Amino acid sequence: MSPTLSRRSFLAGSTVLVAGAAARPSRARAQSKPVRIGLLTVKTGPLAAGGIQMEQGTLRFLKDRNYTLAGRKVDLVVGDTGGNPAGAKSKTQELIERDHVDMIFGPLAAFELLAISEYAAQAKTPILSLAAAEDMTQRKPNPYFVRASATAAQGMHPLADYAAKELKLKRVITISEDFAYGHEQMGGFQRVFEDAGGRVVKKLWPPIVTPDYTPYLAQIAEVDAVVQGFAGSNPLKFMKQYRDQGLKLPVLGGGTAADDALLKSFGDEAVGLITTTAYTSDLDTPSNKRLVEGMVRDYGNIPGIYAAGLYINGLVAEAALEKTGGKTDDKEALIRALRSVSLTDTPRGPFHFDHLGNVVGSIFVRRCERKGDKLVNTTIKTYPNVSQFWTYDEKWFLAQPVYSRDYPPLKG
Repeated sequence: MSPTLSRRSFLAGSTVLVAGAAARPSRARAQSKPVRIGLLTVKTGPLAAGGIQMEQGTLRFLKDRNYTLAGRKVDLVVGDTGGNPAGAKSKTQELIERDHVDMIFGPLAAFELLAISEYAAQAKTPILSLAAAEDMTQRKPNPYFVRASATAAQGMHPLADYAAKELKLKRVITISEDFAYGHEQMGGFQRVFEDAGGRVVKKLWPPIVTPDYTPYLAQIAEVDAVVQGFAGSNPLKFMKQYRDQGLKLPVLGGGTAADDALLKSFGDEAVGLITTTAYTSDLDTPSNKRLVEGMVRDYGNIPGIYAAGLYINGLVAEAALEKTGGKTDDKEALIRALRSVSLTDTPRGPFHFDHLGNVVGSIFVRRCERKGDKLVNTTIKTYPNVSQFWTYDEKWFLAQPVYSRDYPPLKG
């Protein structure tokens, strides 16, 4: 098989490392072997916008650390999954068997993560992923998995709470891509919204590659609002067509529906869009300011959840390596260290992990507004310490089916 992964030598970082090694010869000898991080991302198709930003966020973190974590140089190996399960599995095998990575960042999509979970666990390779597949940290937990972003529904539970209690919405239609991430987002919204007295009257499921949303938009009527969960570049297309069809109902969405990195590509159709997310670029923390400044300087754009999520993964990896003294050979010790990380200054604020490896942290409610000649997401409410189980009893929650296309079912 011919190599298809791009290897980054990080010449600038290497220069810094050589200088540092000269100053600390004993530590350099002790930790001469680089930490090898494999990045699974996607650079083609409708999810490519997010995948490219994942790589940018990873590089931004490594630059901030001079490509050194816990005294060890970092080698990054990047694999383009093509945005499909087969590609994700093939690249994972290459990262583990050929490139001997110590941990994997990524992949992006839930269906990619589900395709590699069992294999990576058998290989005892820790995964730090944005992919939001619920059962990775619920009914079928992977003991080598850590998620510092959110499950698909973790941000939708607060959105439903906000929609019912503060926006006073009663009837909504949901629309999202017809794959696991969309299903689980809308399932989470529906459960909490209906428990608060609202009703989801219809669920629409366009395929992930849908050029024309008109047949779905034609079904939107007799509701108070629309809840959408599109990802990648699809939110741009959906909101433009929503406006072009003359629809005026309020639109709510998940973290990817109005990602900060997409704002420069939206028009006025996004004004008023209310979303919930695990990361917001207007959060006032030292590390977030550094991230935003670095992303604008390097890439000419503010970060969204894709870039920030990978930057945060870097912070988790760094904290874990500091706990292990920079050692990665003992995989059991490494995953214990990863899951025991608790941080205060991060681009998403303070967080820690639950016993299943999923983050407990803030979820931000934002409203898209025009300020001058720019669109911005302004945080209007923060839900602190949000668990993947929301306010439900964990045992009860896990006894229910995983959120899916038909669960919870529509009420008659």
